[in-house]
Amino acid sequence: MTAPAALSPAALRAAIRSGGWTGPTAGAAPGYLQCNLAILPAGRAEGFRAWCRANPRVSPLVAAGEPGDPRLPALGADIDLRTDLPGYTVHRNGEPAGHAESIGDLWRDDLVAFAFGCSFSFEDVLLREGVDLRYLARGEREAIYRSTLESEAAGGFGGPLIVSMRPLRPADAIRAIEATARYPLAHGAPVHIGKPAAIGVDLDRPLETLGRTGVPDDELPLFWACGVTVELAIRQAAPDLCITHRSAHMLVTDIPMPALRDRMPEEGLP
Repeated sequence: MTAPAALSPAALRAAIRSGGWTGPTAGAAPGYLQCNLAILPAGRAEGFRAWCRANPRVSPLVAAGEPGDPRLPALGADIDLRTDLPGYTVHRNGEPAGHAESIGDLWRDDLVAFAFGCSFSFEDVLLREGVDLRYLARGEREAIYRSTLESEAAGGFGGPLIVSMRPLRPADAIRAIEATARYPLAHGAPVHIGKPAAIGVDLDRPLETLGRTGVPDDELPLFWACGVTVELAIRQAAPDLCITHRSAHMLVTDIPMPALRDRMPEEGLP
């Protein structure tokens, strides 16, 4: 199930905060930036920032908080990171330790939040650019896969890339590559096109999908870097506590996508 598309970002966050929405945010608040989230102890924050800088297509930083501050006002004046995502994953010593719908009871004065763009954000951009997302019309969603591509190790973090796949006809693939390249804060252009086996992907074995998926004979699979990669990087670094968004359960921000065209990670929001 996808989040209600008719709600504004603020209204959707209010629904999430009240427990009225706990599902994925795919398709929610079209035209606005959605963000992945990673929250780590201050002692590991600079190492994680170094990894983000080394891997801007995986984790394009949009905003970072101060130790102990659960707000990211640059993304929305009312945002409270303890309550405003519909799902969180808790990691202890690098290993997943369960999911939560809020994290107020886990919050600590030394926690630092990082938000980076999500590819859910660019589907509305593609539609506006005239890209035919036939998989949506078929009632399908993107799927994510573990690949044999590697992120660049930095700050004690590293590991394989998780990629998100969207199938497109060749002409639409060209337009999609050109369009997403203009939005590096939402993962930018694909990291691989076609031939899934070349990056260790079996299309019949997704790591996760929000619904059925497939690649018709007249379409190509396009693979974008995915923010779930962070979970593998966390496993390698093994901080005592880390909290991330639950896969597909993003922070929906007040930032309109057109304002982010051609803006680079950590360049500063308009």
